Amino acid sequence: MKTQQTKLVLFDLDGTLIDTAPDLAHSMDLVMRELHLPTQGLKIVRRFIGHGVRRLVEDIVSTELEGKPAKATLDKALGAFNEHYREQLVQKSSLYPGVPECLQTLRSRGVKLACVTNKPKAFTEPLLQHFLIDGHFDLVLSGDSLQKKKPDPFPLVHACQRLAVEVADSIMVGDSSNDILAARNAGMRCMYMSYGYSDTETVRALGPDAVLDSFAEVMDHL
Repeated sequence: MKTQQTKLVLFDLDGTLIDTAPDLAHSMDLVMRELHLPTQGLKIVRRFIGHGVRRLVEDIVSTELEGKPAKATLDKALGAFNEHYREQLVQKSSLYPGVPECLQTLRSRGVKLACVTNKPKAFTEPLLQHFLIDGHFDLVLSGDSLQKKKPDPFPLVHACQRLAVEVADSIMVGDSSNDILAARNAGMRCMYMSYGYSDTETVRALGPDAVLDSFAEVMDHL
């Protein structure tokens, strides 16, 4: 990646900072059982993570109904998922190696940090608090914090404005096409974490500035 001053780093949450897939998958399987539909398991559910809870539930249910579910069915499934996930939130989720150390180092160097996720605030804040990394962030934007979410560039641009940092001096770090597209549309540099939930070839094709295999590599590219 071309050397450039970085004053703000924006991080995705699911699949970037925290491995939340096990609890998301278990919660989704509980919903599928209630709907008398086949469970999907971790391998399948993780592919649908990154677009927000409603989209996750809709996509998973749609795979078994062979079409978009009726609104009543989707609302029922979404309500059930929210209940289950609230209970399962931190049962099997875990921080990726190197996350706390990297965030602390960046803070000590005067770099501003933001968490920009499509996950609802009701789940985002408890997760960050549970893993004791909430205090590192100058700003947290969840999927329902603004009128638009990734891949729209608005949350990224909004974060820069709120923290008084130019887009050119910022960088997005995430594991999905939503993260890379949002950064590209904002005119922002971006790093792709290959250990996350998205198909690596698909995201690589979008041309991130760097492809990293571990969180420890973040500092090498700043």
